[in-house]
Amino acid sequence: MDNKQPDSKKQIALNIVNAKSKHKGFGAGSIDLNNVSPVIIDGGEAVIDIGAMHAKSKVEKGIKFSANREDAPGGRQVWVVWVAVERTPEGQHYAGLTACEMWIDSEAKRGWKILADHVNKLDSALKRRIIVEGLGAQEKAALKSLLVSHNADWWNASPEELKQALEG
Repeated sequence: MDNKQPDSKKQIALNIVNAKSKHKGFGAGSIDLNNVSPVIIDGGEAVIDIGAMHAKSKVEKGIKFSANREDAPGGRQVWVVWVAVERTPEGQHYAGLTACEMWIDSEAKRGWKILADHVNKLDSALKRRIIVEGLGAQEKAALKSLLVSHNADWWNASPEELKQALEG
């Protein structure tokens, strides 16, 4: 007996409906989050962690976050990097890249981050912007290594501005 369900389900995306737009049905006028992935950089190591889409990455679980930096005085710096992939007739490539800072004190189970910054940077990545201010040489090298090892063809087809942004 085959328990697989058919792949005929509609893709879910976030619909944008406001006073200026008219709702045109399922998926119309939507932001497609399927082309963006979160990368966590912690201690010089970069990993893709889809849980970060909902603030539930491995490093964020069990942490009580505050917008007050003093609430995590013994914390370590951790980065969420939003990576957007663009699909073109020529193929796919990394197109948007934005880094968001947070501090996590695992022992105290406390952390600091500005949620609005994370949301705005996600939006910027979707808009194909490249914002990596704050990332050090070690973090940039880890991110570049992850992106190249994940898909070297995508890296090679990426804009020079993106590649330059990850140079030490």
